[in-house]
Amino acid sequence: MDRTTTIGGSTSYGGNTSPASAKVEGAAQSAHSTVDAVADKATQQVGRLSDSAHRALNNAADVASTATEWASALPEQAKQVQAKVTDAACAQIRARPITTVAGALVVGYLLGRLARF
Repeated sequence: MDRTTTIGGSTSYGGNTSPASAKVEGAAQSAHSTVDAVADKATQQVGRLSDSAHRALNNAADVASTATEWASALPEQAKQVQAKVTDAACAQIRARPITTVAGALVVGYLLGRLARF
């Protein structure tokens, strides 16, 4: 004797099923396959979104790393520029000390006059 279980949990014996239960069984199988198809598509979309998010995060991390390296090099570059300017000023003062002192006096006088206004 055949034993089959329908969606509702009732057991029918024999091979005879009513047309209504066959329709319900067909609808249940159709719904099940539709849910499976939707779940597969959703899983694929979530995977794609996850991959996109990972790529974006990796790109952002690369940009931040590059910016950090650039910013960490700035103080050293500023020190080098300051040293060059200081050396150039010292060389100029040593080459023409009187002219430098006279120029400093003129600039100081002009700034003093401007400050009075």
